[in-house]
Amino acid sequence: MCGILGVVATTAVNQLLYDGLQVLQHRGQDAAGIATAESGHFHMHKGPGLVRDVFRTRNMRSLVGNWGIGHCRYPTAGSAYNAAEAQPFYVNSPFGLMLAHNGNLTNADQLKQDMFLQDLRHMNTSSDSEVLLNVLAHELQVASQNRYQVDPDTIFKAVAGVHRRIRGAYAVVVMIAGYGLLAFRDPYGIRPLVIGRNDTSRGPEYLVASESVALDTLGFKFLRDVEPGEAVLINTEGHFVSRQCAEHTLHAPCMFEYVYLARPDSLMDGVSVYETRVKMGEFLASKIRHTMPHLALDAVIPIPDSSRPSAMELATALGVPYREGFVKNRYIGRTFIMPGQATRRKSVRQKLNAIAQEFRGKRVMLVDDSIVRGTTSREIIAMAREAGAKKVYFASASPPVRFANVYGIDMPTRAELIAAYRDDAEICREIGADGLVYQDLDDLKAAVRAVNPSLVEFEASCFDGRYVTGDITDAYLEAIEALRNASSRSVEEGEGGQMDLNLVPSE
Repeated sequence: MCGILGVVATTAVNQLLYDGLQVLQHRGQDAAGIATAESGHFHMHKGPGLVRDVFRTRNMRSLVGNWGIGHCRYPTAGSAYNAAEAQPFYVNSPFGLMLAHNGNLTNADQLKQDMFLQDLRHMNTSSDSEVLLNVLAHELQVASQNRYQVDPDTIFKAVAGVHRRIRGAYAVVVMIAGYGLLAFRDPYGIRPLVIGRNDTSRGPEYLVASESVALDTLGFKFLRDVEPGEAVLINTEGHFVSRQCAEHTLHAPCMFEYVYLARPDSLMDGVSVYETRVKMGEFLASKIRHTMPHLALDAVIPIPDSSRPSAMELATALGVPYREGFVKNRYIGRTFIMPGQATRRKSVRQKLNAIAQEFRGKRVMLVDDSIVRGTTSREIIAMAREAGAKKVYFASASPPVRFANVYGIDMPTRAELIAAYRDDAEICREIGADGLVYQDLDDLKAAVRAVNPSLVEFEASCFDGRYVTGDITDAYLEAIEALRNASSRSVEEGEGGQMDLNLVPSE
């Protein structure tokens, strides 16, 4: 999960890209980068840290030009503190290309071999995004028949070649020197990508982004989602053209985007994230009424922030008071996307503080969007008891996370997932709750379809173990787990110093 932006405007875009990355900061806190173009030259600045820390006035002044791309990085793999892994990535042959990528390639290792042995290309980092960039560059060279000239047909033919060779999840924005902005999405539409337009007196401006909230805050009108397998091309004059470049497509957006990753004010694949989370609370309340009919509660309390809509609807449906029981420190990162279990555990106490008056002597239902490793849930339940709660029940707005995610979310091994080898009763004891209820997967899908009935398929592999790309084998998952475990040991041994997460590359 990362945040990506691409803009073609009529005036300078450095501030637009900076502001857009600030809005998408929740999608990645490890590194950020911006690239712009002007008079045939690329200008780029990137580095580790939050957007506000990476860019200074001197950096922004050097990012001249009226079109460019931006990226904020969430490291599910690669070296978490290696500045070389920050995006965008650049290659100059056969054309000058700048690329930013959100997702994960599942055949990156094979592609690296192909790049070295067949395409005669060299990779400088462990990032799969650099692999993707080089595949695209090679396909552009093939499509142009070594004429080294680009036009829409050549570019779309190259994207079709990318789709044929690459497996996994990817939403991509690319700057093509001397031509314009290219954006495309994998044939399954796993990772989100939306298009917006702003009409000015100088002509139309276009923005492509991971979430529609970037369009809203930057003053662009939402046009539509980029379709699975589709490529969108916007030249530097603002001319817009698109084409379906995949032979076979299946619209299966990532379910976890709606559960946790996306901002509630975003619209993705025709679905309001906020409305979906409200529906999750409605379905969850129905399950509680049927499975725990005699449950007595004094308050429903959300774990801020993602679970608030679900918790409010749950409280309303059950006729139980909704209360805010935790105050969140806004200056601590999202614990789910922090590298290292010890770091996550420590940050929970720093991030949340209980309001004792809302817990003392009460029977409370805590509501969270999901339970992944169980670290956060366990600490929060302990905090509620320390604040004086009489009974602490726990509700998850999503089903048990039992399987590895290989499409760009940081849960790559089953060993780390609390629900992988435990039933609900065992999980309840493990996190220290008096009762536990999970959302059913069918109800979760129904919650999304209630907002957009046209969605039939979903990428929900972390819940059901079904990988929509069809190329994930047990051997692949075992290899990832072995690499992850080896890396975890190296992190623990070096804890307190610089952590190097040398895993399967993913953005």
